Amino acid sequence: MNRAVKVIPVLALLVLGVACKSGSEKLFNGKDLDGWTRYGTEKWYVEDGLLVSESGPDKAYGYLATDKNYDNFELEADFMQEADGNSGIFFRSNIEGTKISGWQVEVAPPGLHSGGVYESYGRGWLIKPEAEKEEALRYGEWNHMKIRVQGNRVTTWLNGEQMIDLTDEQIGEGQGKIALQIHDGGGIKVLWKNIVVKEITE
Repeated sequence: MNRAVKVIPVLALLVLGVACKSGSEKLFNGKDLDGWTRYGTEKWYVEDGLLVSESGPDKAYGYLATDKNYDNFELEADFMQEADGNSGIFFRSNIEGTKISGWQVEVAPPGLHSGGVYESYGRGWLIKPEAEKEEALRYGEWNHMKIRVQGNRVTTWLNGEQMIDLTDEQIGEGQGKIALQIHDGGGIKVLWKNIVVKEITE
């Protein structure tokens, strides 16, 4: 009797683990850019199983956006900044040429507000992390970013540190794609891996 009682919770946990795993989607397959579209002339390519974003000769803005829209979701991604690491992860965004509308979770060099939220061609910075949280960034090493977007609320974590928690009505009305950015100015190189999204349907 006691043995049966112990087995049931273990089975329940196994089933729950499978369900959670099956609810996630790899956005980057480690082989090619299937499921993504390039915008601009900057470089996006796969090397040694990593997604590489790198400034091109035009030294302009560049984006790599999902073909699919994601409105409510949790996104996790690992990134490593080589050279100038000024980049970002856009959500609920729309792109024409290299002009993007939407919101960006900042990925930037030390002290430049990684994990904060910036609105392009709009209100600018909506929220920056508190100064002491800037130290969560490990420049030149692998970092883990987690972003949760649900309704009008956005929460970000960098290497396990909660960076911001923002509620905004305009974000709540937005719809669109997830996109990675290369900032203009040239000299930028950022590596990406383990880009996984889980849609929130509740």
